[in-house]
Amino acid sequence: MTPRTLLAVTLLCSAGLIGLSLAPSAQAASDAAASTAATQLSVSNGWVRWLPNGLPEAGYLSIANNGEQAIDLLGASSPDFGNVMLHQSIGNGSTMRMIMVDKLTIPAHGKVDIAPGGYHLMLMAATHPIAPGATVQVVLKFSDGKTLTTVLPVRSAGGQ
Repeated sequence: MTPRTLLAVTLLCSAGLIGLSLAPSAQAASDAAASTAATQLSVSNGWVRWLPNGLPEAGYLSIANNGEQAIDLLGASSPDFGNVMLHQSIGNGSTMRMIMVDKLTIPAHGKVDIAPGGYHLMLMAATHPIAPGATVQVVLKFSDGKTLTTVLPVRSAGGQ
């Protein structure tokens, strides 16, 4: 990613382009596709923020852990993107910056929100044209060696 692209993504993330709600049918499909009894993990409220001109997209979702032990999200991949990284936006006074994160712990009987202004999946190098209205597949990788696949709807930055 070029410094200019990173700056543009950082500015868009810090500009607070936040908030949308998914249609119940799209949300139900995403939730159902990302639930597994074996790992006691489930995904909900997932979506991808699309940006124009080939800028990296950001993925957001909530991960619930109904198991008896905490588990770490170690990374993600996608057949729709060449690179997926877990990032965290950190505020320092009036500035925001993004840092790469090696793991994110989901506590036992708890939930973690990967949401605008905090943790997010940075989706880079789309393998095909991605546009609002499409869906993308994301495979989450956990510390117990298991994976969880979810399908996320793509929305424009403004939520249209």
